[in-house]
Order: sequence, then C-alpha cells, then structure tokens
Amino acid sequence: MLLEGKKVLIMGIRNKWSIAFGIAKSAYENGAKLIFTYMGEENKDKIEELISEFEGSKAYVLNGASEDELVKETFTKIKEENGKIDGLVHAIAHANTEDLHRDFIYTSKDGFSHACDVSSYSFVLAVRMAKELDMLNENASVVTLTYHGSTKVIDNYNVMGVAKAALEASVRYLAENLGKEGMRVNAVSAGPIKTLSAKGIKDFGSVLTVIEEKAPLHQNVTTHQVGNVATFLLSPMSNSVTGQIIYADNGYNIMGI
Repeated sequence: MLLEGKKVLIMGIRNKWSIAFGIAKSAYENGAKLIFTYMGEENKDKIEELISEFEGSKAYVLNGASEDELVKETFTKIKEENGKIDGLVHAIAHANTEDLHRDFIYTSKDGFSHACDVSSYSFVLAVRMAKELDMLNENASVVTLTYHGSTKVIDNYNVMGVAKAALEASVRYLAENLGKEGMRVNAVSAGPIKTLSAKGIKDFGSVLTVIEEKAPLHQNVTTHQVGNVATFLLSPMSNSVTGQIIYADNGYNIMGI
C-alpha cells in the first residue's frame, strides 16, 4: 500500500460527494491514518458519522481556514494529539454566489478578497503554519485542488478562476520554499464533479455534458479517481514530482475545441 504508516491531514471534508472524501477513501485504502478539519461545530455529529468508515480517524473543527490564529490553534491541537504528519491535503474554496452568477467585471472588492482569502491564502497559511509548528515529517507531501478555470475562461466560474490562478502560482513558490527541506507541493486539477460547491456554479450540468462529448475518454471523472491521483502525489512513488499541476480530467484540458 502506497501510504502504509503515513498520517495525512485533509482540510475541508464536507460530505461523501466531496473530492476531499474521495481522497480520504483512496488514502485510507492505501494504508493512511487520516485526520480531518471541517467547518461548523454544529456539523460535528455529521462529520463523525461520515468518517466513521475510516478506522482510527479524527476530526477537528476549523471555522476560519484563512484566519491565522484559528489555524494556529487548530494545528497546535492536531500536533499535540497526533504528532507529526506526512501529508497535507487542502480542499478548501469558496466564492460568493453573486460573483459566480454575473459577469466577472462586476466582481466586488469584498467578493474578490473573499474568494482569494478562502481559496488561495488559506493554502499558503496552512503550509506556513504546519512548517512553523514543525508538524511536517521529513519528505512530507502537500496537495491542493484546482480547476481548469484557472487558465481558461469557463462560463460562470469568474472570480474563482482568478483565485485558483493565485493558488497554482502559490503551489510553485511553496514548492521552491519547501524543496529546500525535501518536502513537495503539488496540485490536482480535477475535472468537473457534482459536488456541493459545484451547485453554486450556474448551468453546471452543461459543463458535464461537454466533458462527455469532448474529453478523449468521453466520460466525467469521479471523486475516487481524483483521490487516486492525490494518493500518488502523497506517496513516495512521486518523490521526484513537485510544483506541478496534475490534471485528472479524462484528458479534457488537451483539447483545443
């Protein structure tokens, strides 16, 4: 198993349809011990039930992934109770609905800041805090999630595309920073999937149809398939890969039309 004896922290678990859950399932099947963060103390029972199939896993509430002090407090507790980790998965993103339902030019300053703070800065913060708290084991691997809308104009993706572009640039800079200590940073660019977050994107169903028509493999990707790619990046099998955006979209990104 690729992650036998490894401890992996997955930030942003929400429900069984989420990409974070797909990553958790793959990592667990490959031997990882899982730790989760989630948002909302009121969701505690739901999250504990959700992760109950991952024997020995733990979950910690984090109500502000882009708030320095809250992340520090949660990460400190995680380290105290679990020791160092071998992998960190960042699966957190959000934009205001109104900024996804109108032309990008009308994005508000607050909406722009919110999308970038939650979707991009939270990643930088998580990596920095993990390093400052000495949470990361030698040869640790960090993975985040992005989307094709970071490099191409996707209808109704708008400010989230800008936030993901910032996230991808952050992957490269963090890879250089952590590479000095033998640690790796990568991103998985997943094809569109019917997640709770995707419901906020107008006419999302039409995107799925286009993928089936145009992608070389003529099908939409699943959360578990994306999870398998993330598991590879978390494992020693990818120990020469860092600073990369790995597409898991059945080849759609290579198409010119």
